[in-house]
Amino acid sequence: MTKVSTPVPRRRKRLKPLAAAACVSATAFAYAGLSGCATLSYPQSPQFGEDGFQNERKPRPMGWRQTSKLWWDFLVTGKPAGTVPSGSIPMQALTRQHLDAAPDGTLYRLGHSTVLLKLDGRFWLTDPVFSERASPVQWAGPKRFHAPPIALDDLPPLSAVVLSHDHYDHLDRDTVRALATKTAVFLTPLGVGDRLVRWGVPREKVRQLDWWDDVQLDGVRFTATPSQHFSGRTLFDRNATLWASWVIQADGLKVFFSGDTGYFDGFRAIGERLGPFDLTLLECGAYDRRWQDVHMLPEQTLQAHRDLRGRSMVPIHNSTFDLAFHGWSEPMERLYTLSEQADVDIATPVIGQPLAIARPVDTQPWWRSE
Repeated sequence: MTKVSTPVPRRRKRLKPLAAAACVSATAFAYAGLSGCATLSYPQSPQFGEDGFQNERKPRPMGWRQTSKLWWDFLVTGKPAGTVPSGSIPMQALTRQHLDAAPDGTLYRLGHSTVLLKLDGRFWLTDPVFSERASPVQWAGPKRFHAPPIALDDLPPLSAVVLSHDHYDHLDRDTVRALATKTAVFLTPLGVGDRLVRWGVPREKVRQLDWWDDVQLDGVRFTATPSQHFSGRTLFDRNATLWASWVIQADGLKVFFSGDTGYFDGFRAIGERLGPFDLTLLECGAYDRRWQDVHMLPEQTLQAHRDLRGRSMVPIHNSTFDLAFHGWSEPMERLYTLSEQADVDIATPVIGQPLAIARPVDTQPWWRSE
């Protein structure tokens, strides 16, 4: 295991209100210019309505006071100390040789919600974000705590890239374009694939699925399953594309990948219909009680794992970007402690560490040594 020396993001200076407003306006125009936000209609989908795609249960909206306070906290007041690590975090570097020699049923967490799986002798990648920032521009926005453990150019050919939704910390345009030549298929929820085509990905490489649709690729079956979230990359395209979780089945193994989601009854339905699961990759990070309808709190992540009838759990959506007000290691610590108390099997691999899906053992609470 090595520690990668990544520059620690400096605490940003407080912005005056007018400067904050200007920053928001400039970013909104950047979003619009970079995203290609043409809105299409998907009348064949039960999830598509008058205002775009919708959840099974509508999230509770924040009032204007709460929304204003949230933006004030983000842009003016600033975040508390501890939302970024004080130094470099542990990471295990990867090479193409490591990946080629790995046995089937191996999983690597590459950061945030980017997970590389080796199944049926082939490689599959979820929500790849390799850029320095999860942002429409690379001169501002949430900056990585660590470099990816393997360079984009060193990744092997991919049978599929699996995307959960179109937010910047899950759908990175530069990464998608770089992977287009070495990826056979991009699996996306409805609408996200149309965005990829506008970015230059060949249409024949894109497969768009609605909730409960499935497809088999090279012996691996993928099912797009419900999640409780929202979509949009600009101020003008909210919910124009669908969001989804994914069930991945291969070689007698079942893996659940949550993408982004709040806690909802859908976990139980997925568990009853497609479970039990050998491993659940569940969101735990970038949460706040003000937006818990679309991002789970650690206690809810634990309950989701139980609803899914998972055997082991790997928490994702943490330890890479500063996207909320909690301490950077809090999601891992809280969920790890809760899992120990509930006697739930939790695996916490170091970024880049190989993990056997069927037997995810020998992991430690690595963030405690940071």
